[in-house]
Amino acid sequence: MTIAEVGKKYNLTPDTLRYYERIGLISNVPRTENGIRNYDDKTCKTIEFIKCMRDAGVEIGSLIKYINLFEQGKGTAKKRKQLLEEQREKLLEKQKNINDTINKLNYKLELYEEIVAGKRKDFTEIEE
Repeated sequence: MTIAEVGKKYNLTPDTLRYYERIGLISNVPRTENGIRNYDDKTCKTIEFIKCMRDAGVEIGSLIKYINLFEQGKGTAKKRKQLLEEQREKLLEKQKNINDTINKLNYKLELYEEIVAGKRKDFTEIEE
């Protein structure tokens, strides 16, 4: 697949894909005889993983560490597992914070719904 096709498939710009390659997130991208990138299934799976992790908020530095460990082979499995566990904990904390915020917004929206419906005249809870 060309860089444009991969970009379209994963909703990434060609500049982003080149950047990921430059910083070591994507390595050994196959090329045609003319030097044009020709992404294979293996590279696309890596991009899919990176995209998933980035969409969830995983930092690029953590992904670079993970990819570097992965490329070193099976001997790094324990370190990779630990890194992924740390990222999962960070994501679970973010998820908790997001859920808390959604609950607060739902509460506020219920109060506003009561005001709009004329069932509530007291605005003090909304301002808090």
